[in-house]
Amino acid sequence: MLEFTKKILSKVSFDKDLFKKELKKSTRWMSKKELTHLKIWALTSFSQYKKVIIDVFDTIS
Repeated sequence: MLEFTKKILSKVSFDKDLFKKELKKSTRWMSKKELTHLKIWALTSFSQYKKVIIDVFDTIS
């Protein structure tokens, strides 16, 4: 699931709102370990969306 999410986020990275929407959706079905990997990958791959990424991961309970 993690690799699939990476592909989707890469494809929608041209639009900030779409990126945020897809990132939120992807966090619903991942394990904590996968979420950690996703957060690190997203922050290193999409530094222009750092605030969006941090906001999404901060809202995960």
